Amino acid sequence: HSNINEINGREGAFVCEAPSEGNHGPVRVVDRYHFAYEDGTPYHPVGTTCYVWNHQTDTLEQETLKTLEKSAFNKMRMCVFPKHYLFNENEPRWYPFEGNIEEGWDFTRFNPEYFAHLEQCIEELMRRGIEADLILFHEYDRWGFAHMPADADDRYLGYITARLSAYRNIWWSLANEYDLMTEKDTADWDRFFGIIKRYDPYGHLRSIHNCHELYDHGKEWVTHCSIQHSDLALTSQWLETYKKPVVVDECCYEGDISPNWGNITARELVHRMGEAYGRGGYAGHGETYLDSDDILWWSKGGRLRGQSPERIKFLRTIMEQAPGDLIPTELGKDIKSAVGFEDQYYICYIGNRQPRGKRISLPEGKKYRAEVLDGWNMTVTPLMETYEGVCEIALPGLPYQAIRLYAVE
Repeated sequence: HSNINEINGREGAFVCEAPSEGNHGPVRVVDRYHFAYEDGTPYHPVGTTCYVWNHQTDTLEQETLKTLEKSAFNKMRMCVFPKHYLFNENEPRWYPFEGNIEEGWDFTRFNPEYFAHLEQCIEELMRRGIEADLILFHEYDRWGFAHMPADADDRYLGYITARLSAYRNIWWSLANEYDLMTEKDTADWDRFFGIIKRYDPYGHLRSIHNCHELYDHGKEWVTHCSIQHSDLALTSQWLETYKKPVVVDECCYEGDISPNWGNITARELVHRMGEAYGRGGYAGHGETYLDSDDILWWSKGGRLRGQSPERIKFLRTIMEQAPGDLIPTELGKDIKSAVGFEDQYYICYIGNRQPRGKRISLPEGKKYRAEVLDGWNMTVTPLMETYEGVCEIALPGLPYQAIRLYAVE
């Protein structure tokens, strides 16, 4: 039934079939701190940020997708609206509403071409097994989309949720750096979460990202924490406070630009991601190397130039080898970052220190074999002896090492 005569009274049918190969359904929260697909297949978020890759030329978008195919990333943070910021001066190909900058926008009329292209980009990610962590609002704007009236905000949220929620790889991120959008208050963000819940019948994941002040991730409509912070040791505190998965989506970027958030080394980024995982959470990647054409991965995509993506692929392999969801574990006062699965499997991340050994307190009555994981050189070195109780495990005296322990009969 429709109020449009051309389609009113039309009938049709569809067939519901078994899922295609690789289709595990949408991602859900499981075991309080972790994620899995709808069919129970474990999902470990290994994300990257390309804020407005979907607003570039066809050529650049295709280059981004080819780069992703070779990477380990299975989540992409991306914006609905175009972005105006450092290294982001180009106009988008289309605009989300009818109208123009000079005469103004008609916020009651959406531009179908704009949203059809957004759908195409989401589908391209889905074909590659990548979740689209879709940012619905942000402050970096010269067109007025960050400053719409409340009724336009609500209409837009209802529209985009109804239009996109059928895609299995959608995550809803209410905002990038929500606290910079000072025209909106906590009541507005609470209302926006309510709209998303109302119009998304499939219950996709919902989060909100901060600049300085964290939103209250303990609210029931927030499914997981999306956090910007450079101290990954706080992962333990956030897990304890919010009792939800913690994803530090922005922990600074590998690169060489002037702002401090965009010039950490590859080694430091790999360390921060290891620190988050070693404490029971997750962290995301970004890359900001200067480019003569202002094509920086963190915003426009293209190709990756850094040294961290290869090491992140190694980290994802380690994640996927775990026998189950790992939770924070106490293994002695010398071990600050440790996670484990029951009393069968442990990973202790040593970090950017370089000890020649670590004292560990293992559960009584069990013996363990150990391996030394080198997160930078991407090696796994088995140790010949078995360990039990309070023991000392030898290390090579290098940074970015971890110890992996398996219980043996």
